[in-house]
Amino acid sequence: VNDNSSQHKLKLSGTLKSPRIDFHPPFLMLMPVPLDVETQGVVTIIPQDFIRQSKIRVKLPELELADGTRTCTLSVQFPEGQDIVLSSDGTANELICHISFRSSKPMSFLGEMIFIDQEENRLLEQQTIVFLPYTHTWHCTALIKKL
Repeated sequence: VNDNSSQHKLKLSGTLKSPRIDFHPPFLMLMPVPLDVETQGVVTIIPQDFIRQSKIRVKLPELELADGTRTCTLSVQFPEGQDIVLSSDGTANELICHISFRSSKPMSFLGEMIFIDQEENRLLEQQTIVFLPYTHTWHCTALIKKL
């Protein structure tokens, strides 16, 4: 725009950080219970590298039974809310997540729980859940894998 023809080179560098969540404990085992009795575990979700507030939702696996009906034997509750809130220093609040399982029918399966923020980022691509029958009780092992 002005007649000064001097050129300046500007070098920029930075680090790209994507939002993610960590879990504590990183491994969750639900206690064996009789059929149609609920078992529950608690996981703390620790948001990392969020630059704005968000809200977490969970996509639970549906199972197809032998008769063709679909069911979801898992449920998730956030007793203190699902909102990720940033403090003035940029850190985010931790979220408490209750994971429950109940089934009135014998079953075993391998499924995924997907945690998604309000911008549709899949924060945890896969949390593997394995249910193994043991007579009329159930044993649940949830193994959390990070992206």
